[in-house]
Amino acid sequence: MISYPSRHCTVELQALPSRIGQVRRIVSAQLRYWHLDALIDRASLGVTELLSNVHRHAQPDKTCTVEIELLLDRLTVSVHDHDPRMPVVEDPQDIAPLATCGRGLAMVAAMSESWGVRPDGESGKVVWFTLPTSVVAAPSRRARRAVLEKPARRFAEVSSVDGLRPDHAPARSAVAG
Repeated sequence: MISYPSRHCTVELQALPSRIGQVRRIVSAQLRYWHLDALIDRASLGVTELLSNVHRHAQPDKTCTVEIELLLDRLTVSVHDHDPRMPVVEDPQDIAPLATCGRGLAMVAAMSESWGVRPDGESGKVVWFTLPTSVVAAPSRRARRAVLEKPARRFAEVSSVDGLRPDHAPARSAVAG
């Protein structure tokens, strides 16, 4: 008996900068719906890098399909485009320190459990990466201990710099993306 059915989401788009942000928000919303909030940052980073590569390199067009699939304990994110050329991973030693490109696939490799590329028919390819969902279920012992060892401050104990008002944290957006 299968206790966790597979889940699947597909988005077709033109890999334009404005669309990349929209897909990032779609992926984030889908992962929240699947209760995989802990994977949102890594999945969003990975899909952004893959779509940026389509925008920058794919020919003859920028049309692509993003697919996210949850199967048992793995989330797979893949991007299919119509360019049959395989991506090239740059050697970090060959990238200038201030270069603005060339590190995307290395970042995907570093933040994912596995990644790869495969030809898709005669015209196109699929670039994919996986993230384990098992780390979502149980936080590490070190993370739990760090939270437990930090004493909670009461509202009345909030300190102030000038004695007039409490310190404020910078504003943060509640909108993912």
